[in-house]
Parts: sequence; C-alpha cells; structure tokens
Amino acid sequence: MSAGVTIALDAMGGDAGVQVAVPAALAMLDAWPDLRLILVGQQEVISGAMNGAATGSRLSVQDAREIVGMDEPPADALRRKKDSSMRVAINMVKQGEADACVSAGNTGALMATSRFVLKTLPGIDRPAIMAIVPTKRGKTYMLDLGANSACTAEQLFQFAVMGSVFVRDIEDIEHPRVGLLNIGEEDIKGTQTVREAARRLQDSGLNYVGFVEGDAIPDQKSDVLVCDGFSGNIALKSMEGTAKLVSHFLEREFRGSFYGRMAGLVALPVLRSLRRRLDPRRYNGASLVGLNGIVIKSHGGADTVALQQAIRVAMLEVEKNTPHQIRRLLESQDH
Repeated sequence: MSAGVTIALDAMGGDAGVQVAVPAALAMLDAWPDLRLILVGQQEVISGAMNGAATGSRLSVQDAREIVGMDEPPADALRRKKDSSMRVAINMVKQGEADACVSAGNTGALMATSRFVLKTLPGIDRPAIMAIVPTKRGKTYMLDLGANSACTAEQLFQFAVMGSVFVRDIEDIEHPRVGLLNIGEEDIKGTQTVREAARRLQDSGLNYVGFVEGDAIPDQKSDVLVCDGFSGNIALKSMEGTAKLVSHFLEREFRGSFYGRMAGLVALPVLRSLRRRLDPRRYNGASLVGLNGIVIKSHGGADTVALQQAIRVAMLEVEKNTPHQIRRLLESQDH
C-alpha cells in the first residue's frame, strides 16, 4: 500500500454504526502502519465507543451532527442533511482531506450525495455500483448492481470500460474478459439496448467475449459482467438467496437423524471450508465507479470483519488510482 493513505469512514452509517466502525478502524490501524483513518460522526458518540482506546496521530474524529437513516429517501438526505456523517465524509474526499470514503449507510443516499459532491468523470453519464461475485474458479466483477434501473447502450458500454480498467489494475489482468448479462448467448437474444451495447463493445478495443446467461455467472466466462442495475440487483440477490437455501438444506439434513449427525461430523472440515469460501464478508465493499473520487459502499449489516474488508478495497483503489485510470481509457476510446 502507498504510504500515507487517508480514509474517511462514515462512523454512523449502517445498522450498527459506531459499534462496528470503531473496532474495525482500530483493527485496521493495528494491521496497516501506513493507514490513517478519520471517523466521521457525532464526536461524543464515537468517543464513548472508543472505551479509552489509544488513538495516536493516525486516527482522528471529524464531528458531524446529522445521521442519514437507512430508509430515508435519497433526495431528502441530499437536500436536508448537509451535516450528516455521510455528506461530511464525502466532502472530505472532494476537498482532498481524505483519499477515499467508506460508508455502510443508505445506498441511494450515498450514490446521490457522491454524484452531487464529486461529480462524474468526463465521458461518464452515470456512476455504477460494482462488487465481487464468487465463482467456481475465483470471482467476477459485476456492475451495475442497483444504481441505475434502466440504462442506454452507451451507458452499458461505459460500465464495461470502467469495469475493465478496475479489474486490469486491481487483479493485474492485462486484458480482462468483458461479458454482457443476457437471456441467451445468441446474437438475436435480448433487448435492443443490450444488442446495441454488444455491437458497441465488439467495435471497441476491449476484450469482449459476448453474452452471459444468468446460470453461467458461476462459470466465470468473463472477468467483468455488465448489466443494468435492475437486472444486476435481482441476479445478485438471487445468488445470495440460493446460497442461503443450500446452507439451510445442508444443516437440516445433517441434523435430521442420527446418521445425518454422524455424517455431519465427518463432513465438518469440508463444511467449514465451504463456509469460509462463501462468507459474504470476504467480498464486502462495493465500488461506486465513475465518480471523480473513490467511494466504497459497505453492506449495511456488515460486522467488524466485513467493514475491514471494505476499507481494504478503498485502500487498494487509492493505491491504483482507479478514477484516473478510467479517465485515461475513456479518452482513448473513439466515441
């Protein structure tokens, strides 16, 4: 990691607020000597959660009096809560006081506020939410996952450019494979928008590999999977629900009878390994790509381990300077 990385952490966001943010911050500072964190939120609440822990020069508190509710309309948060912990943390990125912002708060409010404060990169119509999806052979990066329910072909192309740059820099893949989520692999399948985006990608310098069906996402046919936010969010939630269903069935079978319990004891090491591999905390930290700055969305229900992962994602993006790299590739494309 580059020396002197500073992250503004929205300490009031998410379901648990400071009860997760403070221990996560302390653990990260202990693990990363070059990291500096700014906890943004109500100073007295943050200080109370510190329980007298030594902070040193690498941890500071920026007071912000308001809190954005998890179910608050994004427009209300943007207009009425200019002193919220979320808004102040994003402002610190804008003002150069922090290299990145991490928040577990309201997704819609975070996207709306980030777009208003930081603006989008030149050539980007809308930012997108991108996150890691585990696959059979590793992982794929999927976007958009909910920021834009409807997209034009040009916007899907922009998502592909952003995702390609991100994966190239973060995963050190020189020519990431880019796929489009669709209802079939044939050229005639899908909406007109998706087909137009495919033609745009075929004419670009990106490593476009074609359409990817929903059931083929775990096969990792692409390193970057592009879709509109409506389809992407449904696909992601469906995969998460399926994982929970399989886990439920396994647990019920192993507890259902004496032989099932014996089989469970034998399979325990394998089950523990499977649980670690599918642990959603390992993949926490969705990037709001396309902004003129780095903002990372942590899951609202994240625990301390998961929030630490989101902070690591922010650190890596700062090190790779992904907004600058996206800008460069966009400028190289012939629109």
